[in-house]
Amino acid sequence: MGLADNPQMEDYSLRYTPAAFRKWSPWMVFLSCLVGISAMAGYALDAAFVDAFGFSNALVGFLVAAAVTLPLTLVIAFAIARKHVDIDLLTRGSGFGYLGSTLTSLVYATYTLIFLAYEGAIMAQAVTALTHLDIHLSYVVVSAVMIPLTLYGMSFSAKFQAWTWPIWIALIGLALGTAATAPDAGHNMVHPATVSPTGMAGLTVLAVFTIAAAQLSLATQVGEQGDYLRLMPDPTARNRGRWRLAVIMGGPGFALFAVGIFFASTLLVGYASTKVDAAHVGIPVDLFTTVYERLTGNHTVALVLAGLLVLLSQIKINIMNTYSGSLSWSNFFSRLLHRHPGRAAWVFLQVGLSLVLMEIDIFNHIVEVLAWYSNVGVAWIGAMVADLVINKRWLKLAPPELVFHRAHLYHVNPVGFGSMIVAGAVSMVAYYGAFGATAAALSPFIALALAIVLPPVVALATRGRWYIARLSELPENDGELPCSVCGGDYDVVDMATCPHHGGTICSLCCSTEGACHDACKPNAWRPPKGAVPLGMPKFAPVAEKELEVA
Repeated sequence: MGLADNPQMEDYSLRYTPAAFRKWSPWMVFLSCLVGISAMAGYALDAAFVDAFGFSNALVGFLVAAAVTLPLTLVIAFAIARKHVDIDLLTRGSGFGYLGSTLTSLVYATYTLIFLAYEGAIMAQAVTALTHLDIHLSYVVVSAVMIPLTLYGMSFSAKFQAWTWPIWIALIGLALGTAATAPDAGHNMVHPATVSPTGMAGLTVLAVFTIAAAQLSLATQVGEQGDYLRLMPDPTARNRGRWRLAVIMGGPGFALFAVGIFFASTLLVGYASTKVDAAHVGIPVDLFTTVYERLTGNHTVALVLAGLLVLLSQIKINIMNTYSGSLSWSNFFSRLLHRHPGRAAWVFLQVGLSLVLMEIDIFNHIVEVLAWYSNVGVAWIGAMVADLVINKRWLKLAPPELVFHRAHLYHVNPVGFGSMIVAGAVSMVAYYGAFGATAAALSPFIALALAIVLPPVVALATRGRWYIARLSELPENDGELPCSVCGGDYDVVDMATCPHHGGTICSLCCSTEGACHDACKPNAWRPPKGAVPLGMPKFAPVAEKELEVA
């Protein structure tokens, strides 16, 4: 059995997730999604923002970012949980096309990679503090550890995350309680001793939006949450309330948790700033060691507690970063190479690339990296949300159903793909100062505005013709159909008809088929002249009849 044939490793990557595999409760899926709050990145980033801009600017910046990302991620989280597909498949059918979404797979893979490396660097700092190992060797150690922990996907992750939460909550609770009971805790939280002269200037619009712009990159975090939300069971009359709550708090709830983490981190930073300098406050293992020293009165014991907390936190979050990265690289390379050696194979690539980023010191450049990345990430998320809400639901400019099969999609749909490219390009020009300092600080917001406005404009201009290239005539039931290539049986929603193989084909085999040259859709790059949109509702103003099935 190859890696790609092992369901415990694959977790139905690159395809629809059937009900038979989605055996976890909403609560267990939520616990897996919740690992974002354990990430030490929040404590390090919050310290950097507060040090540079002050508490007030950082707080308002975080609130602005949360207000923007919450509705965006709410739409995507519910779409993923209801359709049981990952964010890549959702993107394909949301105005990007089959090859158009290849670029977004790379954008998403880059996000998971940035945070795997950053979180890994924090984990390596703890290893070095505990063992005195050279930091570059610690980078290798923490990278190697993530491989066996991620190979078995959700089967291992769900158990690990559930069993380690009590330990993590106890450790973080001790730290917060210790900092909260220190003298002048509230004053030190709002006015930490490490704040630079720039941060003393008070609340300013430019500082607020500089912070919010960097935080907008976290809109892409919904992709990682989605890799678990796709495994949600179907909602029923009995679990509907728990199901909705799990989706809300497991997906868009991350924006709210980020604000809570901000208060927790500034409380800790405020206390630590009275004991150590800014350089140590920004390193989580040193931050928590300082706090635990007040509790234990012993540096060695405090270091062990801090090391345990940081290592546990980073293992929890990097299981998600590695897992999601392996899914996104699988999606990216399956379309470029028409091969899928198995999700587990891409775990090694994800870990290897993150090691390179750690070695070139991503830890000390993360704020700049996120500020740059926000322009691209938010353009993708904004364009997808605009298509799901405005085009599909409000204006009926797009087919209401999600179509993600290669056999049914044009290679590139200008509605989402074109909008993202234009929005990202304009915002990057603004980011590099072409429109002035204010526009540079606001560049991710420029990207978001364009990404939301452009999709309905392009959909109207193209009259919805670029969404679906063909349709397959399949039984309308909830059963399974055999794949004529791999021989497996899969849910009807995952299947298409294949003239090249003379039968039905699953979405994964369709993606990896290189010999057919898209025989099922000879007009794969653009609709034929006079084509009418397929799959549109009868009341849509642009669709009166359908093309014949290719």
